[in-house]
Amino acid sequence: MYKKEICHFVIFFFNIVSLRLTAKWQALYLTRNDPYRYTRTINFMEEKVIDEKRQGESLVLEQKLEQKNGNQRKLFIESYGCQMNFSDSEIVASILAEQGYNTTENLEEADLVLINTCSIRDKAEQTVRKRLEKYNAVKKINPKMKVGVLGCMAERLKRKFLEEEKIVDMVVGPDAYKDLPNLLKEVEEGRDAVNVILSKDETYGDISPVRLGGHGVTAFVSITRGCDNMCTFCVVPFTRGRERSRDPKSIINEVNDLVEKGYKEITLLGQNVDSYLWYGGGLKKDYKNASEIQKATATNFAQLLEMTAEAQPGMRIRFSTSNPQDMTEDVLHSMAKYDNICNYIHLPAQSGSTRILKEMNRQYTREEYFELIDRVRKIIPDCAISQDIITGFSTETEADHLDTLSLMNYVKYDFGFMFMYSERPGTPAARKLDDDVPAEIKKRRLIEIVDLQRVHSAYRTQQFVGKTLEVLIEKESHKSNEQWSGRTQHNTVAVFNKEHFKVGDFVMVKIEDCTSASLIGEAIDYSENN
Repeated sequence: MYKKEICHFVIFFFNIVSLRLTAKWQALYLTRNDPYRYTRTINFMEEKVIDEKRQGESLVLEQKLEQKNGNQRKLFIESYGCQMNFSDSEIVASILAEQGYNTTENLEEADLVLINTCSIRDKAEQTVRKRLEKYNAVKKINPKMKVGVLGCMAERLKRKFLEEEKIVDMVVGPDAYKDLPNLLKEVEEGRDAVNVILSKDETYGDISPVRLGGHGVTAFVSITRGCDNMCTFCVVPFTRGRERSRDPKSIINEVNDLVEKGYKEITLLGQNVDSYLWYGGGLKKDYKNASEIQKATATNFAQLLEMTAEAQPGMRIRFSTSNPQDMTEDVLHSMAKYDNICNYIHLPAQSGSTRILKEMNRQYTREEYFELIDRVRKIIPDCAISQDIITGFSTETEADHLDTLSLMNYVKYDFGFMFMYSERPGTPAARKLDDDVPAEIKKRRLIEIVDLQRVHSAYRTQQFVGKTLEVLIEKESHKSNEQWSGRTQHNTVAVFNKEHFKVGDFVMVKIEDCTSASLIGEAIDYSENN
């Protein structure tokens, strides 16, 4: 389900009821029809969201001109998991284009099959194993086909993957994609190939990614890799390594290139964008050892935002994801200063209980989160805010749960991503804390959280009725081929009649009605951005 603009909310709540019938549902979400927010069943994860519509999508080059003439070999690549995985798949496709590969949607004709994996919980990994069974059936028909596993699951299991899944020829971690040409040579010579070495400096800043599976309007631009926060429930620091930032010059060059290709919106992407810090290269944790000149000339996230906004004033700019402990006031002032930086922040709370936040190793309290929300509202009064919330974390009591509900009532999020806690092997929580909240209690608390978010989402969308908003057209509406679907700067989906407008246009739309998750309006005219 990719949330059909008007009716999808009813369908969504039918799925909530099914929580009582099956233990397979580990998380639900209530959100707007956002192509960047990845999923109907959201795998429990730290500050990542997954779009089930795109899970396992065979990704192909977006523009025919990016298919290299003369490339004879066929690459079939599927991505699972978060935004970073989809962005990484574009890097992989770019590297392999130089090795004679063009992408294909036809698994049966592929010379090389790659699956970019998520390891955030067991269900995500089991999905990958089921796909490998499918590949195995195809390989019996096409024995020359090679199979490689990429991403976080590859990093977590390493060489063990080759032992458990005999079909796999190659295992490549998130920091080793530049080694793919060498690994492929090993495979072609009949040897299994593994590179899961985590890097201290790899950002792929020198790779110009091809664009896979999109609509030519919006694109990801990666600015950081890895994470240093060490939340106790999260596998990301162990599968993606320590935090490092990309050279701002390469970021601006990529943005400029996207403008030349006709893109209208970018999302600056990272595990924790607010901690972006470029001081000449290297791990963020080593910044303390930088020279005085390096520190004086360093670029932080607020400065990068302003550089990007000034480089392309007609380009919409978003970012994902923020961590409350790292979001500084200068970022908010940068957002307020530039009209092309969208007034929207995804600001995961995870819990409303200070005690649980401490158990999660989230470096802020309930009160500090409130103070940050107050600053956002003061500096950017019309800023939309969304959340991640985990219910049923280790030792969570009913009082802790009520703290989360009261936090939601204070903020009244525009939309959110709600999860039941799922313990992951190797994380600090798995080693030190018992997963002691019964599944039935987790489910009941999750339903209460989702029910409350439904009320808040309806309240927020209703505030837009009667207003005229700028909407960037992204695609045809799923409900009607006579309507366009796009998003406002607040990340709210709006649908309206096509008339003479086209994909990629900025259009002023008068909002006449709404659902809890989308806006319905009438196009008035082009916006000044066209």
